[in-house]
Amino acid sequence: MEDKQLETAVEEQYLQKTIDIAKQQLDQAKNAAEEKKLGIAKIKREARENAAHSITNLYDADDFEALAELSQYTNAVNEGILDYEEEKRKISRLEHFIQCPYFARIDFQFEDEQEAEKIYIGRSSLTQRATGDIYVYDWRSPIASVFYRFMSGKAYYDAPNGKIEGTVNLKRQYEIKESQLQYFFDMDMNVSDEILRQMLSQNTSPKMKAIVETIQKEQDIVIRDMENDLLMVQGVAGSGKTSIALHRAAYLMYQGLQTKLPANSILILSPNNAFEQYISDVLPELGEENVNSAVFEDLLANMLKDRQFQAKHDFLEQIVADDEDSEIVKQSMEYKMSDCFRNILDRFLADIPLQWIAFHDIYYDGACVADVQLMREWVLQRPDAPLGVRLKQLEDYVLEQVFGTMKKKQDAEDRNRLKQEIQHFTQLDVVSLVRNLFLDKSYFERLAGTKTDAQTGKIWKYTRENLQAGRLQYDDAIIAAYLYLKIYGVDDYRNIRQVVIDEAQDYYLLQYEMFGLLFPNAKFTILGDMNQTLAKKEDLSLYENIQDILGKKKASLITLDKSFRCTNEILNFSLQYIDKKPQIDSFNRSGEQPKTIAADSYQALQDALVQEVNLCKEKGYQTICLICKTMKNAERLLKHIEKKLDIYLVTDSGMESAQGTFLMPVYLSKGLEFDAVIVCDADTKNYKSKEDKKLLYVECTRALHRLTLIGEGEIAAYRAGNNY
Repeated sequence: MEDKQLETAVEEQYLQKTIDIAKQQLDQAKNAAEEKKLGIAKIKREARENAAHSITNLYDADDFEALAELSQYTNAVNEGILDYEEEKRKISRLEHFIQCPYFARIDFQFEDEQEAEKIYIGRSSLTQRATGDIYVYDWRSPIASVFYRFMSGKAYYDAPNGKIEGTVNLKRQYEIKESQLQYFFDMDMNVSDEILRQMLSQNTSPKMKAIVETIQKEQDIVIRDMENDLLMVQGVAGSGKTSIALHRAAYLMYQGLQTKLPANSILILSPNNAFEQYISDVLPELGEENVNSAVFEDLLANMLKDRQFQAKHDFLEQIVADDEDSEIVKQSMEYKMSDCFRNILDRFLADIPLQWIAFHDIYYDGACVADVQLMREWVLQRPDAPLGVRLKQLEDYVLEQVFGTMKKKQDAEDRNRLKQEIQHFTQLDVVSLVRNLFLDKSYFERLAGTKTDAQTGKIWKYTRENLQAGRLQYDDAIIAAYLYLKIYGVDDYRNIRQVVIDEAQDYYLLQYEMFGLLFPNAKFTILGDMNQTLAKKEDLSLYENIQDILGKKKASLITLDKSFRCTNEILNFSLQYIDKKPQIDSFNRSGEQPKTIAADSYQALQDALVQEVNLCKEKGYQTICLICKTMKNAERLLKHIEKKLDIYLVTDSGMESAQGTFLMPVYLSKGLEFDAVIVCDADTKNYKSKEDKKLLYVECTRALHRLTLIGEGEIAAYRAGNNY
């Protein structure tokens, strides 16, 4: 007992010393920020005076010098602002640091050393400037990996100068809140699991949180991987794939002086806007800037400019609705994203300068300066160069032939007029090109190299009708963007060095072709779960295909088969909706058995639903999600219960509400988690096909603690084989 009290006193003393150092640095940062703020104001004041008294005539040589001097003021202001913002970030980091400086400690005895060194680990580091002593190590530092990967005994970590070996003599974890030590404990495997179990048993947050305290060995390996240009992760539901991806982004922003990435060099591709908002707090919580974030539609919009196209969530609504239009929508997407259709597109691209560019003779001063035949032959001369490059070079060539090196000012207007005339055929509209592809069936069949069968003919007719009516469906928007990329390319993302793609199983191979073209200088981290595929069939061969398409030299596929999200009862219930039960190592956490309610009418369903939500609230659950198969079902339900419950309908625009009771379709719930989940239309009338099984699996595995399925009539239960 006395030893414990003595150890507690030592720990409290170290904590106080750490906080004192952090407070000193906080005061220094605040003073520095204030000085920089005053410095910026001073420079602005001097610049105003300079502008007011010095610059009177921009066409006078002396005043050009004054303008250059003013530009120097502008540069100084911009540099000052950057320095000030850096100090503000330092202040924010230190303020958070003081609340909880560290969460763990290892006593690591380096090989050939007599005594172990105490290594305290936190979300960020702290070094005493006067002595250079490190009081807290960042969780991303090389030595911190020992905490995540080893228990007591022999251990090692990879440092820039090679492998460092030693022995872990002590592994300790702390609970510190508001600068106060609540408790600490020395860890072995059983204690570690028990603490993790307690943390997982707590209510979830409406936004994803950092998990630095509970990162597992397998997760840490993924987070710190620096070897692979393409890192693929196949993880079961609840294995922490998204958390790993975000912590990996934070690690890449930290790692090494030469290899660390700035925030603007990382892009996270999210499945939808709701998910994008859900993960938005993680990196700031880790003390890092948020990286670039986008959904695939953002990439499409950037390439298709102002063209309107069907939103992804509307496409998914059509797919999962399982009505008379669903099948043709699904077949059209699968066909157009296939290798077979990509070959058609590539043949079409080669055919564009032969048939689909409206060349016409160019006249200037009454003379033909470039005829159709010359221009077509000029474009066809270099088939290996992108068509857009060849067309731009043709434009420059014709203008050069007419105007040479532009000596007369009056020629400028003529040059612009002629340039606009040439651009009538050098600036291609990719949507019109897609329309041309489906204009004539015999032409389409010539590109395909075969007659269309009944299904392909139906897809061709369906597409043609949409395009002629001015409707650009989601799949047609993708192929239009593919044509744009192949013709013009996109330079907007050349600075991106790391792309993180979540819900990888929901993208098609043609989209991965586009990722390779969009991000030519990037490495990729790709995370998916084949059992959560929407709108298509998929298996593990997808990862091999991705590797072939992206062509990265060093690639690795890592499997995460341990699920941390659901209780054992919820996970085992959810597995009935999978044909082949995956190898899942469930983290042993028990809870309530999932409940099913077969209502005999829609009114009875509503009553049971309201009662279940209120019961969840009584149990103290902070996030409750009502999930329907479609948005149509969700909107219908909302009309009947919105006066009985305080509920928020989640659309593709995102989750504005902080916490409470949410209502959403299944395709917007991907990647999210909630304390309690209620599947609101879980009957055999809504879930009747094999494809519907995965929808139910996705819905059920969103729940942490409580799962309820309510339906009007018989509840869908696939493992028993009563649905097909």
